[in-house]
Amino acid sequence: MTSLLDPLQLGDVLLQNRIVMAPTAENRPAQGRVPDDALRNYYARRASAGLIVTEAASVSPLGVGYPGMPGIWNSAQVQGWLRVTQAVHKRGGRIFLRLWHAGRVSDPELLSGEIPVAPSAIACQAGICAAGGESAAFVVPRSLHPDEISRIVADFDQAARYARMAEFDGVEVHAGDGYLIDQFLHDGSNCRQDGYGGSIKNRCRFLMEILDACIGVWSAGRIGVHLSPRGDRHDMRDTNPAALYGHIAAELDKRRLAFICVRERPGDDALTPVLRQAFSGALILNEGYDATLAHRALAAGQGDAVAFGRAFVHNPDLVQRLREGHALRACDELLPTA
Repeated sequence: MTSLLDPLQLGDVLLQNRIVMAPTAENRPAQGRVPDDALRNYYARRASAGLIVTEAASVSPLGVGYPGMPGIWNSAQVQGWLRVTQAVHKRGGRIFLRLWHAGRVSDPELLSGEIPVAPSAIACQAGICAAGGESAAFVVPRSLHPDEISRIVADFDQAARYARMAEFDGVEVHAGDGYLIDQFLHDGSNCRQDGYGGSIKNRCRFLMEILDACIGVWSAGRIGVHLSPRGDRHDMRDTNPAALYGHIAAELDKRRLAFICVRERPGDDALTPVLRQAFSGALILNEGYDATLAHRALAAGQGDAVAFGRAFVHNPDLVQRLREGHALRACDELLPTA
């Protein structure tokens, strides 16, 4: 019976266990969106995870969505990330960089006065933008011109190259949670009439172009994709999500990607089984899993690994605790500084 502590061949990368550290945004990098020593130490302390997937790193200055989150568009950021990966590797860990563009989930204050971009000029109606620490409604974004879409694909390509320079073990393309790629995928936020809108195939074109660019930099076995099929963040809506995610999974399978990380709580309406059926690579389950549910899911073959977010934030020794059967530290407990 498969266990969380069993090794896993994740594409081209061998993991020492099936416990994945999910991306979190608990730690903010220093000036210039450059990862600092605090971020390096944060990830190094969690290197016992089978795989660490970092918090989202924007592929360009116009792709940021929150104050302080890191970037991967210049040499200073590469050097900051290099110190992170070296610290993780020194402790025997594996680490992937999450590549990200916020799209309409941003604000001109974060973009040097520029209007956020999106597939269509439709504002995000859910939640609030916290630019500058203040709450405000999201602005109506500007619809991207096809030439601009090609430039953003090129930004992802360059970011993937920078990730290799920073000695990551691979990259995860963030195509969920209502950010730019996700905005293209859903017909509630993508009303384009060109080759990037309309049919499911067209709406998936942007993601596939980004993945093909990244495959040109890395092997497909060192690339993963993050999806959130339930569309429960940032006003995502689609008229046929099962067909959409079935198509996405089949296209990812054709490209022989290493994994899909799916953020979706277990439930009768879950689309994770649709992904499982269409995708032959590894499936990483995320959201709502404790140790008991994780073990059950792996034993039932529902996924190949489980990603833990806040549990890892408050338990740097999560793997050891699970191995030895110790209780996890609660979220309101102070962490030791060692």
